[in-house]
Amino acid sequence: MKTSTTLAVFAFAALLPISVLAQHHGQEFVTAKDIKWGTTPSLPGAKFAVLQGPMNEAKQFIARIQFPDGYKIPPHFHSGIEHVTVISGTFAMGHGEKFDQAKLTPLRPGDVAIMQPKTPHYAATTGPTEVQIHGVGPWTLTYVDPKDDPRSK
Repeated sequence: MKTSTTLAVFAFAALLPISVLAQHHGQEFVTAKDIKWGTTPSLPGAKFAVLQGPMNEAKQFIARIQFPDGYKIPPHFHSGIEHVTVISGTFAMGHGEKFDQAKLTPLRPGDVAIMQPKTPHYAATTGPTEVQIHGVGPWTLTYVDPKDDPRSK
């Protein structure tokens, strides 16, 4: 695996308040209409919302990401396990250090992908797509090729 500078994906977490509709006896409820969407420099053009977190501490997190049609995420990996659930659209994923359109597996609403820490993978969307990710922080995003990292531009 190529080395690169690891930059945290959670740099925006403090800017996005957790949208909790109600808390009662240890339960939290978040309705879709109350989610506060923002942006993140690690995924320009996508919208991001932290539902539970923060992502930069050793705690569970849940986040949602909305991607436009045709969005591509270059090969990257995370410091912790990543669980992805497709909410809408098609989120196609592949594994490896090189983006290969022919090796993408399309995931549709209700489908789940699980990537172990430091496993290189990449993705592309068909149609506007929303996914939910969850895991345990601290959580980072490292692009395999540092030239692919939009935060360094």
